Amino acid sequence: MTRVHIEGPFISPAKKGAHPEHLIRSFDKGFCDIEEMYGPLDTVVLCTIAPDLPNAPLVTKELVKRNIIVSVGHSGADLPTGEKAVRAGARFITHLFNAMAPFHHRDPGLIGLLASDVITEGHQLFYGVIADGVHTKPAALRIAHRVYPAGIVLITDAMQAMGLPPGEHRLGHQVVQVSEDQAVLRGTDTLAGSIANMQKCVQFFYQNTECTQVQALEAATVHPASLLGVTDRKGTLDYGTDADFVILDEQLTVLATYIAGEEVWRLEKVSPFSVKRVLPDSVSTKGAFIPNHAGLHIL
Repeated sequence: MTRVHIEGPFISPAKKGAHPEHLIRSFDKGFCDIEEMYGPLDTVVLCTIAPDLPNAPLVTKELVKRNIIVSVGHSGADLPTGEKAVRAGARFITHLFNAMAPFHHRDPGLIGLLASDVITEGHQLFYGVIADGVHTKPAALRIAHRVYPAGIVLITDAMQAMGLPPGEHRLGHQVVQVSEDQAVLRGTDTLAGSIANMQKCVQFFYQNTECTQVQALEAATVHPASLLGVTDRKGTLDYGTDADFVILDEQLTVLATYIAGEEVWRLEKVSPFSVKRVLPDSVSTKGAFIPNHAGLHIL
């Protein structure tokens, strides 16, 4: 685990999603509120805040000084407010399209950041997308990918019930009703995270956006690694990086998982692999998509 992402409670009550409203806080005292809520931030790498909260720009700058990536989300902020946040140092958008103001031609909101002047000004911006077919429909995926493919980061937003059978599960103190494809707060239609794994998100993104397999895989590997600043270790297969990778078939189904070059999981029906070396001319420059002679793909 690289470090943790803290999402809330400094968000907009109007865009709280599944967050309990009575726990939502504002920046009445500025950055002191962050410190009082979380204490030392040594294990934090990413923090989501609503950029329309009073004192949010000042808090953003203080987080950036501590090498914490600021993400905008759970907010009804308009585009100028989002642009102000990016110019203050924010570099990520939390689960694009979800828990934010919808796109409007006279006020694109945070979604409009994908085509904003802040991009042409040279600010590096990434955005998370939950490509599970529930949080984000194919048309929305295609719009985001075609507008700004270099910034897309596939995320699962999965809660504890991922991989478990349908029924009632818990999200903190809240009861969540899980069906075959989604999780909602019991008695509501409010989504409570997803139950999709990364394999499903990569496959759904690839199948519904007309992107290449390379682009789909990079959205789950090198893009998040670039956001986090860990491409010297993660997200690529460059020489000297951690030998953490998965082996995929043509449908992008995970067949085996390796950590530090050692196999830690393999699909039962799949025979053992022999991974000895990769020829230099078969490696993409970013190391995200590597064909081998067995017709598989090493990620």
